[in-house]
Amino acid sequence: MITLKSPREIEIMRESNRIVAQILTSLKDAIRPGITTKELDRMAEELTKEKGAVPAFKGYSGYPATLCVSVNEEIVHGIPGPRRLREGDLASLDMGVKYRGYYGDAAITVPVGRVNQKAKRLLEVTKEALDRAIAVATPGNRLSDISSAIQSYAEGEGFSVVREFVGHGIGKRLHEGPQIPNYGPPHRGPFLKVGMVLALEPMVNMGTWKAELLPDGWTAVTADSSLSAHFENTIAITTNGPLILSQP
Repeated sequence: MITLKSPREIEIMRESNRIVAQILTSLKDAIRPGITTKELDRMAEELTKEKGAVPAFKGYSGYPATLCVSVNEEIVHGIPGPRRLREGDLASLDMGVKYRGYYGDAAITVPVGRVNQKAKRLLEVTKEALDRAIAVATPGNRLSDISSAIQSYAEGEGFSVVREFVGHGIGKRLHEGPQIPNYGPPHRGPFLKVGMVLALEPMVNMGTWKAELLPDGWTAVTADSSLSAHFENTIAITTNGPLILSQP
């Protein structure tokens, strides 16, 4: 079931998502060679509490941390720990909060120091794929127009799109209907309507689209150990087009 949000609810969600965006900006500024993923998680939790919110991920289906930190070939759901980031790494930061009863959710991938040109291009393409997905999230278009926009652009640039993980609706629950694959043909699925709030999150790989799960039961990695990038924004469908909620 897809739940449409009222203007009042969207304003509250704008606040919850703004908190996520602000925290991700602070984490991005803190990333440097030598910092541990656990330090980033600790910082995320402290900032969440300072802003009067509650971590959305911690305890969700048993997940043990506030932040997901996925490095290099890790696609999503990397558990923070003692790992130290190194020059040239790519670190994907994914987090959510609950604020005034509503969830916010966003993700960015950050270069650690200097990265090579291929890694830079992967980041550019993944971010552009998200931007193109947002651009078609307008009333009257259909859900798979979002999916197609992501796949057609990313694959056209020589990259692959992860299929095991999808975007989703969001509101009073972290994951609501509909599921939003990052691949597929256009002009299929439900029509996009004013009041829908969607978390769009392309995950793009340098090599194969196939993923594997590590023994920790959470961390997903590329099957061929190639680099992966992940960007996510939560948006609302409005009469004036898509409204990005997860901005600082």
